[in-house]
Amino acid sequence: MSTTSDGTRAVRAGLPTPQQYEPTLPGPVFAAHFHLSGEPVGPYTYGRDTNPTWTHLERAIGELEAPGEQVETTVFASGMAAVSAVLLSRARTGDIVVLPDDGYQALPLVREQLEAYGVRVRTAPTGGDAQLRALEGAKLLWLETPSNPGLDVCDVRRLVAAAHEAGALVAVDNTLATPLGQRPLELGADFSVASDTKGMTGHGDILLGHVSCKDPELSAGVRRWRKVVGAIPGPMEAWLAHRSLSTVQLRVDRQCGTALALAEALSRRSDVTGLRYPGLPDDPSHATAVRQMRRFGSVVSFVLADKDTAERFLAGLRLVDDATSFGSVRSTAERRARWGGDAVPEGFVRFSVGAEDPDDLLADVESALDEAAG
Repeated sequence: MSTTSDGTRAVRAGLPTPQQYEPTLPGPVFAAHFHLSGEPVGPYTYGRDTNPTWTHLERAIGELEAPGEQVETTVFASGMAAVSAVLLSRARTGDIVVLPDDGYQALPLVREQLEAYGVRVRTAPTGGDAQLRALEGAKLLWLETPSNPGLDVCDVRRLVAAAHEAGALVAVDNTLATPLGQRPLELGADFSVASDTKGMTGHGDILLGHVSCKDPELSAGVRRWRKVVGAIPGPMEAWLAHRSLSTVQLRVDRQCGTALALAEALSRRSDVTGLRYPGLPDDPSHATAVRQMRRFGSVVSFVLADKDTAERFLAGLRLVDDATSFGSVRSTAERRARWGGDAVPEGFVRFSVGAEDPDDLLADVESALDEAAG
């Protein structure tokens, strides 16, 4: 299906060969064990190792990650399980790992665990490809682009080339972009990682993550980690995720289009500062983003005057949920500083655009901003 478009690929991805009188997408397989006599040479032996429902989903994600190429994908119970699988399965005592210092809020927790195991961790910002300066002697470089929640973008090709020359593997957290916005494996990365809780499944009702690799040996290490720690998704969640993938292009196109319209509207307001969206021509990351991204994502970030103004804005929204995730068909927004840990002002708002009618959503935002400023 490498010659088909994103939408066609999404609705067909991972489906088994058609069988007369069988469903197009078989239902979830609930099994802890399988019939197994003699030597265990078949694909399904025990429910912690493999499951047919995972297989369909993993193939589907692989077809989106690198169409037409051989890709191995491993699905996990959450995005953090996928993140941890790469970092904790690859790093050894004495190794150097380079992380972004402006990445996802839970990444510092992984850093603490790495350091507890004797791994040396260096950090640098995503913007300006600053992680280049920390590569000497590193075994693994972790990129998050666009970064969450600041929406900085780094040049993946440039960083991959430098890291590989230095002898380091490269993993890219692609959660904000999804494979429809950016394909890290095609940009040279060794691992493409995502929390599929967000835009990939897109309904705010599934916790899931994945790791995709072109190198079978790297993939085998990730899969072994899943088996050892048991960070496996339930079959129902995997089946629902596969079903949800069929609409990913429809959802993402609507969300990205509205996100750009929202960013343009916010750029015209004097009460909004610190506006970031990679799709805006004057965004600091735009020049890099257009070289490696096909869509710019559903998340817009901006700063209001202070904590109280931001809280009034959030309370004034009628079509937007005050919630901490992103990528859902229902728009969400939050004052990010309420969690601590992110280096953002008290009035910083992370806004995730959903699939609502663009005119309705923009009118709701404008009204809430007017109320908050008044």
